[in-house]
Amino acid sequence: MTKRHRRFPLEVLALIIISGCGGNPNPKVAPLPAPTRKIDAATTASISGRVMLEGTRPEPKPIDMSAEPFCQKLNGAVFPQQVVAGEGGSLANVVVYVKDFPADYIVDAPAATATLSQRGCMYDPHIVALRTGQTLDIRNEDQANHNILAMPEMNPKWNRSETPGAPPIEEAFAIPELAIPVRCNVHPWMKSYVFVFRHPYYAVTGKDGQFELKNLPPGAYTIEAWQEKYGKQDATVTVGPKESKPLNFKFNVDAAQGN
Repeated sequence: MTKRHRRFPLEVLALIIISGCGGNPNPKVAPLPAPTRKIDAATTASISGRVMLEGTRPEPKPIDMSAEPFCQKLNGAVFPQQVVAGEGGSLANVVVYVKDFPADYIVDAPAATATLSQRGCMYDPHIVALRTGQTLDIRNEDQANHNILAMPEMNPKWNRSETPGAPPIEEAFAIPELAIPVRCNVHPWMKSYVFVFRHPYYAVTGKDGQFELKNLPPGAYTIEAWQEKYGKQDATVTVGPKESKPLNFKFNVDAAQGN
């Protein structure tokens, strides 16, 4: 047997390995067909509303930052971001999104970079929502060392340290995934969540509790509202061409999940 012939099985094995790696890189996610359907901008609709909190919640306790002298000196009383209510019971940090947007629609790629800042030894914003493949800039604006630990289930986990004045850390997520916990190993009170969508139909409420999902193609959709402490709510909404539909969500303090 010649040397060429002795190498042949290894070459075949290499081709098999390469072919296998070129298949579905993450067996947890079924591959989607290439999108082919265009969205007609002349017929798009919108869904908008407000998220409210009903009931009286216990007074939150300030965060103890005594383990980090810089943080303690910089801040006054700082409260957890799990539940942030505005005037009249409006609820911030609620992610409202289309749960079942059809995969065959062609959507524009995101243009802007999303940002997660470490400011005053807290994450700002508390909730980051972005698109698959979109760059996430993580910045340290403090005079203290931070550590960013991201713990997704579908995407790769990562753990990065960032010193004061260091260039922003750039990360991205290839697979849609909801409520990815992000923590700081140095300061255990620092916590954020990252939401990754393959489409642009999502919003994060501010203190006014308001949201808007615009430029939707006409159709029937399941709209989901996610809140860190009170869980999820779903609503089905059908919108026609150029139609604007109202939709409100109400969470109750009695539904707290204890996290």
